[in-house]
Amino acid sequence: MARDAGLEELLKEEIGQRPGLSEKTMFGGWAVLLNGNLLCGAREDGMLIRLGKGNDAWALEQPDIKPMLHGSREMQGWVRAGPEAYGNDMLRKRLLLAALNFVEGLPPK
Repeated sequence: MARDAGLEELLKEEIGQRPGLSEKTMFGGWAVLLNGNLLCGAREDGMLIRLGKGNDAWALEQPDIKPMLHGSREMQGWVRAGPEAYGNDMLRKRLLLAALNFVEGLPPK
């Protein structure tokens, strides 16, 4: 899986500078961590967003958003947003805000 540099830049701009942010290569792409907890990622097949178990139903109702798969297993609380979804400024911001709200509540690693 290849990285998507354009999506990475879009996410960096959207998230901005926050204490506790770090970046690393994961899941065949680029990932953002907040206080050591995975927040979101970018790769060739879309934007990965961590909403938390039970917090993703609203997102899955949106166009071009699907559950994140790890092999054939669905990752509860994670979604993959395709270009139609992450290209929608309002939806992308809503997804990132929801991810930040969830991950900020997790204990640091």
